Amino acid sequence: MGETTVKIPEGTTATPTPPAGATADGSRPVSRAGRLRRMRSPRRPRLWFEILLIAVSYWIYSLVRNAVPEQKAEALRNADWIWHVERTLGLNFEEAVNHAVNSVTWLVVAMNYYYATLHFIVTIAVLVWLYRRHPGRYAASRLILFATTAVALLGYYLYPLAPPRLMPGGHFIDTVKVHETWGSMASGNFKAVSNQYAAMPSMHIGWSLWCGLTIFALAKAPWAKILGLLYPTATLIVIVATANHFWLDAVGGMICLAFGFAVSYAWYGALPHQLPRYIKDDRPRRRWPLRPGMRGRRAAPEAEPAGQAARTGPAEEAASTEQTAPAGQATRGAPPATRGSPSTKPGASSKPGAPAGRSAPSASRHRPSPRSRPSSQTAP
Repeated sequence: MGETTVKIPEGTTATPTPPAGATADGSRPVSRAGRLRRMRSPRRPRLWFEILLIAVSYWIYSLVRNAVPEQKAEALRNADWIWHVERTLGLNFEEAVNHAVNSVTWLVVAMNYYYATLHFIVTIAVLVWLYRRHPGRYAASRLILFATTAVALLGYYLYPLAPPRLMPGGHFIDTVKVHETWGSMASGNFKAVSNQYAAMPSMHIGWSLWCGLTIFALAKAPWAKILGLLYPTATLIVIVATANHFWLDAVGGMICLAFGFAVSYAWYGALPHQLPRYIKDDRPRRRWPLRPGMRGRRAAPEAEPAGQAARTGPAEEAASTEQTAPAGQATRGAPPATRGSPSTKPGASSKPGAPAGRSAPSASRHRPSPRSRPSSQTAP
């Protein structure tokens, strides 16, 4: 009782019911935890996606940063407060460095161009280096950079700050304005589209320190590691000497970078240098379909060089020799029987004409090929 029988019409087949939680083709669907685990595992980066992502991200970064209201009055009040804090701590060295560097024209002009260009060139170069030489660590390192930049945008909105060169009172020299450096966001036409009161935190320090730590952790050459540490150090000197930032702005950039490292570690479960350098390419490979009639076809055996006999098995060799050997002659090429072999069992008969002490090959050992029939002639 309670059992249900299902009758299947004759000539039809029953479709097996997939197990619970599986699809019709028998494969189990990927769970949400499995999808999340796959997303958190490093993958090989795709060039077109990375170029598009970096371009769109920088466009959004520039749009948001410059869309933040300048709030000039509040930005100047915050700059006065930071300057007061640094004087209280006895660490207000920015003014002395600014005046000392401004006295050497070639040096201050070089620092202005350094500030305007290397910020982007070195960062992009490190990203390309990671993509080419460390693809398994690229995604985690890129996430650090993106998270650092994202939290910096929040700082620009919540804490507008004027750079030292824009403070009233004549404490600092605006080296960009005095020496008319081309390409700076604080000069020419760029000044109208760039927010001049977004100095806290300093992304020059955040990005340069990211580059320096990445090179120091992953580069093998000692000189490369040294350059990796010198780059953020030189950047700190430049932003202070050109009066574009307070040294406390640099501290804000370091805090943002620490946040970026924390986000990457929480997502991937390891720091970038702890991840494998190379990963297996999980992209599906395109397979060309076989032409009709090619499926199941095997390649023809290669022809052996001239003068070399074809190698055959013992069965084919025995069959061929039995056909070609004339009556009354022994089969040439037959393997000699050894003691204890199946062919020398008691009662086994040897062929007429065979040499003394040798027995004919056993029928069970050397069976003739089914394609060729042994000769019906027998020895007299």
